[in-house]
Amino acid sequence: MRSLRVGWFVSLAIASSSHLVPGGNARAGDWGCQVILCLSNPGGATQFAECRPPVERLWRELAQGHPFPVCTGVGFRASRPGYEPLYCDEGYRLSLRFGDRGREASCVSITPQLVKDPECSPDRDRAEPITARRIGDGERACRRYVTRQPHLRSKPHYVDVTIDGIGRQRVWY
Repeated sequence: MRSLRVGWFVSLAIASSSHLVPGGNARAGDWGCQVILCLSNPGGATQFAECRPPVERLWRELAQGHPFPVCTGVGFRASRPGYEPLYCDEGYRLSLRFGDRGREASCVSITPQLVKDPECSPDRDRAEPITARRIGDGERACRRYVTRQPHLRSKPHYVDVTIDGIGRQRVWY
């Protein structure tokens, strides 16, 4: 499997080099082009040892507010660096609101979830109606939107990179 990924990565580098620079000669020393090739690797930007120095330099540069490097002749775009320290599990969306303690974040289920008593009792603060039903042996259950605490990302900064022929990829650092 590794040889397949390495083969794909080398093929991408060779294919990309034919249109990186007018005349078809890629400049391997061009830091921006090295970054693009490394970010294009489906195994991860730092899977190969050769990619670690240019990608780690990219993280440092972006963290200091510097722009994404350019690679002359290649069709790519990079967004401005973004910051998203919180995330939710699949099936939940991040909800931000202002409460008594200032800005509060929570993860809210996308669809109503089946919950058991005592969560079936109506609550003044909830906007959705709650309909309880028996599920066996006297237990009641109902469906409602469930909230959870969000998770904290270990790498909260990101850049969206769009590379022609490969598509868009969000890179976290």
